[in-house]
Amino acid sequence: MTATNERPELPDHLSIEPNSPFYVPAVFEWDIAVTFNGKQRWDISEYCISEGWIKVPAGKTLDRKGNPLLIKLKGRVEVAYAE
Repeated sequence: MTATNERPELPDHLSIEPNSPFYVPAVFEWDIAVTFNGKQRWDISEYCISEGWIKVPAGKTLDRKGNPLLIKLKGRVEVAYAE
């Protein structure tokens, strides 16, 4: 954590995968609440506010590298730090 406990600004595009260019480790020091089409979701792997989409796992399906298969859902995305 930072010495002043200030939260970094939430990016427009964020991913939980460390090898992604949209991964920001400083943001993950706090809980993030993502609301998609008016409902709070906790299973989101990636989001983009300006383009209006999220990526979530498609059940228990895995790709050939063993990672969860993701599907893109379009809609209204709102992001804030969880209280």
